[in-house]
Amino acid sequence: MRGVVLAGGKATRLRPLTKVTNKHLLPIYDRPLIYYPLQAMARAGVQDVLLITNPEHAGHFIQLLGSGREFGLKLAYELQEEAGGLAQAVSLAESFVGSERMLVLLGDNIFTHDLRPAVERFSSQASGAVIFGVEMEHPEQYGVIEMDGERVVGIEEKPTAPKSKLIQTGIYMYDTAVWSQLRGISPSARGELEITDLNNIYVDAGTMRCETLEGYWIDAGTSHDELLAANVAVAELRRAGRI
Repeated sequence: MRGVVLAGGKATRLRPLTKVTNKHLLPIYDRPLIYYPLQAMARAGVQDVLLITNPEHAGHFIQLLGSGREFGLKLAYELQEEAGGLAQAVSLAESFVGSERMLVLLGDNIFTHDLRPAVERFSSQASGAVIFGVEMEHPEQYGVIEMDGERVVGIEEKPTAPKSKLIQTGIYMYDTAVWSQLRGISPSARGELEITDLNNIYVDAGTMRCETLEGYWIDAGTSHDELLAANVAVAELRRAGRI
């Protein structure tokens, strides 16, 4: 299993904080945001990790993270030179991942769930993909997951009438078929390759599973309010030794 962390984007919703830096380098309590997904990779037992970011901030990441030794990882770097969407960013990992499976984390997700058992289960799974969900009281601002037993039967982005309270987080696992699946999706109305479109290919094939995250989770990079909430919550979690 190889790991991919997506840490690109312009983060215009966090301006002026991100006018001269990448949002994944902003502080969350006592460390930069990017530390948390890297620590999650290490906890999951995934050692070879590719970090994908934008050209203007790549040097900052390299200066901060280096080889990844501090995390017990072997870090490599790749540039996403245009705003092509999350699925386009994933496609840049093909040569790094090769014939292995991969765990993909969005660089602004913070969570306490230990992914190692799920990684081990997925390594023995015949084929397919796995997404991770959490229940939210107001799911309409997220990608909402519809389940039939253990199988995912639909993922709908920001629906006006959500079919469940289970939302898609920024944690994904894919088999080796992902590269051909990526070549089969088209840009959305905003001109990007969407991760939900990639996931729905697996959904339509009946090979997408969902696991529910336990403990704390937040997408810290969506707004100033979420960034503040992450700082407050993570401060408590850090003091308690839970993250």
